[in-house]
Amino acid sequence: MEELIPWHYTLEVSSPGVERKLAKLQDYDRFRGRKAKVVLHQPVDNQRLWEGTLAGFEADEVLMSVASGRQIRVPFDQIKKANLTFEW
Repeated sequence: MEELIPWHYTLEVSSPGVERKLAKLQDYDRFRGRKAKVVLHQPVDNQRLWEGTLAGFEADEVLMSVASGRQIRVPFDQIKKANLTFEW
């Protein structure tokens, strides 16, 4: 059998994992209905860390359903870090 690559190499495959980073505005619509944790640059309703269910986006704002069924709107440019959260 002839070698296609004549030198030694290592093939590594990776995945963003179950707690995938949310980087683009479209990610918030793609993962609608999934649990997420969002850290903000500036507080919304006196809070910088929000956990809830993604509800999509409208006009550059991310929508999240949080505790007690309330929905919040977070300006996309205020998101410092956001990840999906794994549910057991």
